[in-house]
Formats: sequence, C-alpha cells, structure tokens
Amino acid sequence: MPPPFEYQNPTLQFERFLVAARDHSGLATTNMAWNMVVGVLHAFRARLTLAEGIRFAQALPPVVRALFVEDWDPALAPREFGSEQDWLADVRAVRHQHNFSPDNAVVAVARALREQVQPSAWERAMHDLPAAFRRYWDC
Repeated sequence: MPPPFEYQNPTLQFERFLVAARDHSGLATTNMAWNMVVGVLHAFRARLTLAEGIRFAQALPPVVRALFVEDWDPALAPREFGSEQDWLADVRAVRHQHNFSPDNAVVAVARALREQVQPSAWERAMHDLPAAFRRYWDC
C-alpha cells in the first residue's frame, strides 16, 4: 500500500489549507493567514488537557498537527474555556505586531480544517470533547 496522500504531499496539502483559511477569513495573503492559523490552533490547545490535545491532533493533517503541538508545555494547566471574545483575544495575541486575524478567525480556520480532514476522523476527534470545546469548531 502506498503512503497516504497527506504523507506523500504534506506541503501541498498545507498550502491548500492555508489558502482556504485565507479565503474563508477574507485576508489578503497566506502570510497573514499563517498567524491566524497558529493563533486559532494554540488558543484551542491552551484549553485542553494533554490527553484531549493528543486525541484532537490525531485527526489533523501532518503539518497542521505539527503547528498544533509546537512549543506546547503540557505541564501548564488548561485555561478556562471562556467566551468567543476570549478565544479571539488569544488568537490575536500570537505575534500581535503582525497579526491581522479578523473577527471570524476561528470559523475561517474551522472551515479550512473541515475541508482537509476526513469527516470520520473529525467526528472521532470531537466525540469525547465537552460540548463547549466542540462549539469552538462549529462553522
């Protein structure tokens, strides 16, 4: 059996994801989308336990998975889940001097992810998470 597409062409898959995130958010460039994507992934991760994070990461494409876990300190206690305003503040805090994340940043990244992740893998990743956590990715 040949390796799955996501392992044969991770750069191409990631570029497609960034373009989709850019387009869904209305940003002008994939460079602008980069900070938004990192912010959305890290804001969500900050609210998860290590076990929850690993289960979620298993559904992500390889490069997105790498971004999700980069620089994660699993010794930190998860943050309160908070409100959409709290999430967006965390998203915009990533490289804030160069962060142009719009109000729909989380929804834009969620839509781009849903286009890249197999529906069955996404459902497995969401299955054991509390409803508030699933709400983060509702689009």
